[in-house]
Amino acid sequence: MSLLDRLNEDMKQAMRNKDKQRLTVIRMVKASLQNESIKLGHELNEEEELTVLSREVKQRKDSLQEFEKAGRDDLVENLRKEIEVLGEYLPQQLSEEEVDQLVKETIEQVGATSKQDMGKVMGAIMPKVKGKADGGLVNRLVQQNLS
Repeated sequence: MSLLDRLNEDMKQAMRNKDKQRLTVIRMVKASLQNESIKLGHELNEEEELTVLSREVKQRKDSLQEFEKAGRDDLVENLRKEIEVLGEYLPQQLSEEEVDQLVKETIEQVGATSKQDMGKVMGAIMPKVKGKADGGLVNRLVQQNLS
């Protein structure tokens, strides 16, 4: 079942359950997917769908941090629920240990020896973990392993 089909089914179920927040999140994701499809001029493949989903989650996580700093607990709880709903459509996230192992393997593959090689390592590892790990975590682990 494609992501769009799954979103349509979940949208219908959210309507039946009168789950307004879930319905709103699903509609926003569908709109983002359709906008990206129009922008690219073709139907999205799985990787492009994953990119859009990851971008949506990242935007919400960034907003979540800002709202927490500002003490807007009402908005914080709302965003947490949205992130939870979006997480259902993302692939299983890698653990920190799994990401660390991938980082070490990638460093070895590209022959990185210092922090100056960070760009090479990040360029090689990000396609491997796309949608499966947070970029900030990957960045932090690469820095730790290169120092």
